[in-house]
Amino acid sequence: MAFPHRLDAPELPDFSMLKRLARDQLIYLLEQLPGKKDLFIEADLMSPLDRIANVSILKQHEVDKLYKVENKPAVSSSEQLCFLVRPRIKNMRYVASLVNADKLAGRTRKYKVIFSPQKFHACEMVLEEEGVYGDVSCDEWAFSLLPLDVDLLSMELPEFFRDYFLEGDQRWINTVAQALHLLSTLYGPFPNCYGIGRCAKMSYELWRTLEEEEDGETKGRRPEIGHIFLLDRDVDFVTALCSQVVYEGLVDDTFRIKCGSVDFGPEVTSSDRSLKVLLNAEDKVFNEIRNEHFSNVFGFLSQKARNLQAQYDRRRGMDIKQMKNFVSQELKGLKQEHRLLSVHIGACESIMKKKTKQDFQELIKTEHALLEGFNIRESTSYIEEHIDRQVSPIESLRLMCLLSITENGLIPKDYRSLKTQYLQSYGPEHLLTFSNLRRAGLLTEQAPGDTLTAMESKVSKLVTDKAAGKITDAFSSLAKRSNFRAISKKLNLIPRVDGEYDLKVPRDMAYVFSGAYVPLSCRVIEQVLERRSWQGLDEVLRLLNCSELAFTDMTKEDKASSESLRLILVVFLGGCTFSEISALRFLGREKGYRFIFLTTAVTNSARLMEAMSEVKA
Repeated sequence: MAFPHRLDAPELPDFSMLKRLARDQLIYLLEQLPGKKDLFIEADLMSPLDRIANVSILKQHEVDKLYKVENKPAVSSSEQLCFLVRPRIKNMRYVASLVNADKLAGRTRKYKVIFSPQKFHACEMVLEEEGVYGDVSCDEWAFSLLPLDVDLLSMELPEFFRDYFLEGDQRWINTVAQALHLLSTLYGPFPNCYGIGRCAKMSYELWRTLEEEEDGETKGRRPEIGHIFLLDRDVDFVTALCSQVVYEGLVDDTFRIKCGSVDFGPEVTSSDRSLKVLLNAEDKVFNEIRNEHFSNVFGFLSQKARNLQAQYDRRRGMDIKQMKNFVSQELKGLKQEHRLLSVHIGACESIMKKKTKQDFQELIKTEHALLEGFNIRESTSYIEEHIDRQVSPIESLRLMCLLSITENGLIPKDYRSLKTQYLQSYGPEHLLTFSNLRRAGLLTEQAPGDTLTAMESKVSKLVTDKAAGKITDAFSSLAKRSNFRAISKKLNLIPRVDGEYDLKVPRDMAYVFSGAYVPLSCRVIEQVLERRSWQGLDEVLRLLNCSELAFTDMTKEDKASSESLRLILVVFLGGCTFSEISALRFLGREKGYRFIFLTTAVTNSARLMEAMSEVKA
């Protein structure tokens, strides 16, 4: 398929509708408790709720006081209590303890539990066990799509990664299918579907079942989005484990972007206060630098500062009428831009300080060596030194995982030595974390004499023997050979560069990792879109252990406009990084496409490691 070269980007669908829907549904649920009520909110629903319905909207619908769901007893005097929580067992115990305390005290009140994004049977079972099921009314707020930006939707389910990829828990798959169903109801059917990974396949099949049950809802609608691509996080762990160097990724790695906004501390704002900044396309300064390699950002910001100064200076020779116009029309915009500019300059300076202190250059050099497969012994010594100096438990783990995946597992001697050093340096309580990383295939040990063929025959015997049912953990982690070197060669992930790689004018997606590596996930998406199928990628699928788990579904869609066929929704199951988002935005600009991202949560290497860790920070 020949790509149109540099066409104007197609218009994005308007996702603000999703916010309105979620808000209306929440208001409807709150109004079912007429009169004044107190609302108890779980901590990790606070930020998403704030983006949908702020406090004043809640107050309008007779929410009196707001409390955080925490481990201490509540002191609410209201006659009606409403709980807005995730479907977790501990939350049910919390609600039950409140209700039972009231019973003991002889108080009768009304209780309502609103589960978001859905309620699970297990939660109702707990309420029943605790003897309060009859006292509590349960509802669900099917809020699973939060627009963080014009092209980014998040389900805000960070636990999805651990639940599915470590515990093998499939409960969120229904939430994903419902979210996709909602999108196709609002924005028309998706004519072309592609996917890779076990979770992608299950979510896709369940979504299709939902569509068939409600047949006719999207029939005859014009598709607004021409392609949808579902991808499991475990297809590509390498990209998620790398340090990020595009501005938005670096801000996330350094300050943690939470639910689309970031708290910049006093070291950035150069005052004694912290500042909460919303990072999206509306921030004009941020929008121009978010996808840039960090080395270009300072230059861009100083140029911007000079232009601003020039605009301020124009007022010097103005007469009164021009001055009046300037003040009423331009000044406010300039001041706003000035404020944002100083915030981002402050953020850059703070990042520079931190990275110089951590010797970031050396770290990046080691990562690039691991990706390219050079100087493995030197890289291993670097990791050992990192552990011995106790730089950071999460960082050391990340480097060990990167070494393991790129090398297809560690040789037993290295595995034992690194593990021992790690436990001695950071404490024996991390022992369970190693077991988790092994199960997920992130940090594995090569079995002695384990050629792949002997391995494959073991696994295939197990798979064919239906009585074996679910492959045991040990075997599934053996089956998860990462084959990174072979995939990297096959898909040309390490660009061969003559001379310097020009980061100012990037030539391919590798710029998001300083020209050293093209994100595997993005390369797979690019290849499939180019071919409009998985044809010719059989070898890649075999190496990714996904031969049975890749699918394509094309409908003969006459209604799809050429505009909609240039819009692609990419669904990351298990989280996606800002680097991948930047890389695909670049690909879109090159090929005349526009990508829209839907992710279970935005992730980065630290979040990935924390999800696997048994030691809570």
